[in-house]
Amino acid sequence: MTDDELIVELALTRLDHPGLDLEELAALLVRRLGPDHMLDFAARNLATRGELRAAVFPAAVEHVLRVVLTLRGPSD
Repeated sequence: MTDDELIVELALTRLDHPGLDLEELAALLVRRLGPDHMLDFAARNLATRGELRAAVFPAAVEHVLRVVLTLRGPSD
């Protein structure tokens, strides 16, 4: 899954669950996409960080958050 596809999936998840904060949305998305994507996201997190700092699920959520916040750009 590309970063652009990930952003679209997160946006669609946000439409279904507007009251959730960003971390909750990322966790919900990782659960919804299933174990194959979770493992892929955790592997990407490992490649980015150079270490696996958490279990697979939290590492996958961290990757999703990193992609979203990176594409969002700097805050004002």
